[in-house]
Amino acid sequence: MARAAGSTAKGRARLAPEPPLPEDEAAAPPPPKPRRSRAPKPPPEPLLDEEEPEGLGRRFVTFLVRGVLLLVVAVVGLVALFSVVNPPTDPYMMSESRRLGGIEQDWVSLDDVAPIMPRAAVAAEDANFCEHWGLDLRAIRTAMAQGSDRGASTISQQVVKNVFLWQGRSWTRKALEAGLTPVMEAFWTKRRILEVYLNVAEFGEGVFGVEAAARHWFGVPASDLTEVQAARLAAILPSPKTRDPANPTDSLRARARSILDGAATIEADGRAACFEEAASP
Repeated sequence: MARAAGSTAKGRARLAPEPPLPEDEAAAPPPPKPRRSRAPKPPPEPLLDEEEPEGLGRRFVTFLVRGVLLLVVAVVGLVALFSVVNPPTDPYMMSESRRLGGIEQDWVSLDDVAPIMPRAAVAAEDANFCEHWGLDLRAIRTAMAQGSDRGASTISQQVVKNVFLWQGRSWTRKALEAGLTPVMEAFWTKRRILEVYLNVAEFGEGVFGVEAAARHWFGVPASDLTEVQAARLAAILPSPKTRDPANPTDSLRARARSILDGAATIEADGRAACFEEAASP
C-alpha cells in the first residue's frame, strides 16, 4: 500500500503545470513574416502622339536644319563641279527644247572663240566684269535710283540664273541668285564664268551659245567671227528673240558700233585682263 502511494505521488509530480510566462511576453504579438523586396517598375514609355509639343518642335527644327545643310552642301558641290565640268544643259534650255522640239547648241572652249567676242560681250553686258565679285553694287545703286533693274544684273548673275535657277523676276529667285553668285565667284575663275556665259546665252529663238550663233547667223565658227559680227551678236543679247544680227536695223548697227568702242576701251584700260591673261598660248 505504501508503494502504491509513492507511485501516485510521483505521477502527480509529473503532471504538475508549467510555470506561467511573464506578462509582457504573453501579451507580445507574433513577429511578422519577412516580405520579399521588389524592384520598382519603370514608368511606361510615352506614346508618339502623347509627346510634348516642345519635343516635337525641337525634332522638327533639327530635321529642318539638317535638310537645309544637306541642300547647301549639294549646291556648293555642284557649283564646284561645274568649275571644271561643262554643264550639260540648264532649266531654260530644257524648257525651250520641249517647246520648240529641239535647240541649237555646240559647246566651245573660250580658246576657240575670236578674242573680240568675249570683249564685246563684256562691253555690252557688264563693263566692270573684272572689277567686282559677282554683284556690281554701283550698278545696283544706279538702277535703284532710276527705278529699274536694267543693267544691274552682271554676267556672273546671269550665269547663276541660267545654269542653276530659272527665268522670271520673282524675289525668291533674285534672293537665291544674290546668294549663289559670290559662291560661284569663289570657285570659278573670271575666264571660266565668261566661257560658260558665252555657251549658255541665248542668241536667237532656239539658238544657244556663241558657236551655234556664229554658224546660225553668219555661217562661220566662233573662231572666225569678225569684229562687226561679234559686236552684232553682243548687241542682240538683251532681246535675242526680237533682233536679227544678220539683217540689223539702224539702231542695232549703232548699238554694235558703241559696243566695239567699249570693247576697245576695256582692252586699253585693263578691264579685260581677268579673262584674257589666262588665255592659252
